[in-house]
Amino acid sequence: MEVTRLTATDAARAARVLGEVGASALAGRHPKPSPRPVIRESWSRMLRSGMDPDHDFRADLLSHDEVERRRQTSPLRHVLPVLREGLLSLADTAQHIMMVADADARVLWREGSTAVLRKADGQGLGVGADLREETVGTNGVGTPLVVRRPVQVFASEHFVRALHSWTCTGAPITDPRDGRLLGSVDISGPLETLHPATLALVDAVAKLAQSRLRDLHLASLEQLRAVAAPVLARIGGPAVAVDRDGWTAAVTGMPYTGRLALPKSLSPGRCWLPALGLCTVEPLSAGWLIRPTADPAPAPTATRISLDVSHPRRWTVTVCGSAGSWTHELSRRHAELLYLLALHRGGRSASALADDMFGDPARTVTVRAEMSRVRRYLGAYLDHRPYRFTERADVEVLLPDSPQDLLPHSVAPGVVRARGAVPGGEAWREGPGEGPSEHGERS
Repeated sequence: MEVTRLTATDAARAARVLGEVGASALAGRHPKPSPRPVIRESWSRMLRSGMDPDHDFRADLLSHDEVERRRQTSPLRHVLPVLREGLLSLADTAQHIMMVADADARVLWREGSTAVLRKADGQGLGVGADLREETVGTNGVGTPLVVRRPVQVFASEHFVRALHSWTCTGAPITDPRDGRLLGSVDISGPLETLHPATLALVDAVAKLAQSRLRDLHLASLEQLRAVAAPVLARIGGPAVAVDRDGWTAAVTGMPYTGRLALPKSLSPGRCWLPALGLCTVEPLSAGWLIRPTADPAPAPTATRISLDVSHPRRWTVTVCGSAGSWTHELSRRHAELLYLLALHRGGRSASALADDMFGDPARTVTVRAEMSRVRRYLGAYLDHRPYRFTERADVEVLLPDSPQDLLPHSVAPGVVRARGAVPGGEAWREGPGEGPSEHGERS
């Protein structure tokens, strides 16, 4: 069903058709026309969670102080001018509002038509609202954060009936440095005011915001490089200057690497880093000066690696060993790769991983490139030929309650096979005695 075209020509009929489709789907029937794939998959997640389409979500607004705290710490504050310039003229003209939410789908900024803002207030869509898909159902703020792509939700395509008078168009905004989700931007308003080009516009503006963030990052590295250059010139040994997130600004006496994996809580003194071993850390303006030491590395011991894929939008790997512990947030692709390696503790060749990831054993170049990036922060615990976790790594995988919620955005065949199995059985495994079992048993 071409919802956009139908809505643009006959909004009343579009609302009626979508209402019939939604009612049939929620009653367990197979409606014709069927829901769009992105909506059908979202409704399936809601039904598995037991969400009531009539439940009232108008509660749990963040306090004013908490909203301000999140605004001050969100990188999205730097791209508000880009979002306003690109979308507010549409919002005012079409009687829509623009909402900008963080990675937790909490609305931090909201602007646009005064009448529509009042309507939003009455329906629990104010600043500080929790618009996660698991809280509000299918919507233009939370659903793009789950599927990691732009989504338009028309009228009765919203799972919760209280939102059926709205049409929402949202797109995720990611950190251009590492793909980490920062939040989403959404344009919402009455169904009859929808323009067919809204989805393309919101997607384009979100990409402009990401480009602006990239420019700001490069400018900050240039500033750090100017501070670090005279310091590095006086040092008589290898050293690297990095920003607070580990991105390299300048280096001397050692090979250049784009980013170092840093512990979440780094402080001056000595620490162990996966790429460099034992190091001395000194503060710089907006960054760190890191110098590898000549001291011998600690003797290898069993290391515990915890891969957390239990959440729909955030995935991490945590390493705990004799030198301490550190956590790294994963991109979608790296979460898929590490899950597949945990599933196959015996190892996978590049062609087997390519088949698991893309359904094409010939895409080995892509797999090798991605594994090279993974090894930048996890190289000490990975072997190759075949690719696998080292034998001294005790790997634990934290999984969601249902296999259907495993990396829900992923279309990698190996993940889809694991996701399609029944809970409590061998679906989490590719073979007897291999891989992680449900709820984080060790492999």
